[in-house]
Amino acid sequence: MNNAKIRMGMVGGAQGAFIGAIHRIAARLDGLIELVAGSFSSDPTRSQATAAMLGINPTRCYDSYQQMFSEEAKLPADKRIDFVAIVTPNHLHFPIAKCAIEAGFHVLSDKPATLNLEQALLLEKTLQASDCLYGLTHTYTGYPMIKEARQRITDGELGAIRKIIVEYSQGWLATSEDENAKQAKWRLDADKAGISCCIADIGVHAANLAEYVSGLEITALCADLNHVVAGRTLDDDGTVLLRFNNDSKGVLLASQVALGEENNLNLRIYGDQASLEWSQMEPNSLWLKSHNAPTTLLRAGVGLKSTAAQNSLRTPAGHPEGYLEAFANIYVNFAKQIHAKKAGYSASNSDFDVPGIKEAIRGMAFIENAVAASSKDTKWQPFKIG
Repeated sequence: MNNAKIRMGMVGGAQGAFIGAIHRIAARLDGLIELVAGSFSSDPTRSQATAAMLGINPTRCYDSYQQMFSEEAKLPADKRIDFVAIVTPNHLHFPIAKCAIEAGFHVLSDKPATLNLEQALLLEKTLQASDCLYGLTHTYTGYPMIKEARQRITDGELGAIRKIIVEYSQGWLATSEDENAKQAKWRLDADKAGISCCIADIGVHAANLAEYVSGLEITALCADLNHVVAGRTLDDDGTVLLRFNNDSKGVLLASQVALGEENNLNLRIYGDQASLEWSQMEPNSLWLKSHNAPTTLLRAGVGLKSTAAQNSLRTPAGHPEGYLEAFANIYVNFAKQIHAKKAGYSASNSDFDVPGIKEAIRGMAFIENAVAASSKDTKWQPFKIG
């Protein structure tokens, strides 16, 4: 593998933006990526201040993403950015990604991929007409024990999957006063967040995790979405029944009004031979349960069989690894994917375990199908794409 660092540009993520800082930490954790350019805010002064804070050359801090892609494309191939990280509110994801791809730059985007499904399908066409890579930061797929769970299911250890229960509960929007936070304002604004708040923000993560680990796909759903806090027009809570392509059933719970909860993401998958249980609050632990055998606690770094899980670890057993490291696993895999692409090797998302345009489309379809199903009287609605 080439030792040259992959050069990153960033759109969004100015000083004070939570997710931008997380992306930057994740990108630099393994030393494979260097942030060299950015358009960090629509306010040029704020953007320049962020660039100065990060040590970015002021000549490579741009007033707009359009200017960045135009000017970076003029630089020699060994100087210009290789990819752009998109860390803006949802409504800007599609125009930025489309502009970057058309300018010849790879894209790693925060989720959800776009404002709506139509845009995700258009983005797929843009990618197909280019030679660019596209990745999506479905962070929770980066945890080592999630990768271990996925491999054990792939290897048939659970047998036939019968039921999946996934829950993502938060309490940060539990009161009307919580709406004053910057992160809350745009997520509750349909023009910036799209047709959903809770399901688009965290429910889509839960759906992606269920499909990623189980290897199954949602084929139908029955949804009940709510806006619990008075005055809201977008959902802040939801329950979704799921049917998968092996005819098994599941339940997805997502809430941002679960008072006292932090980021309580839990996954349970039941097969006819065994079951697995994982919680983000204890991410280094994976419980394996059987019918007539003792329950086994599998711990990160201790006797793991999965190469994918081992490759996602950075510290010896007993040293906690968490959200930042999971995020970094997506970045490091994307950097390796870009290196392979440059070297002329196969560089598909599946080869490098990077969520891509398929997951982007399925995520947007899940959001739109869940919102639509919630308004229907008929119990089950087919999972439609396009």
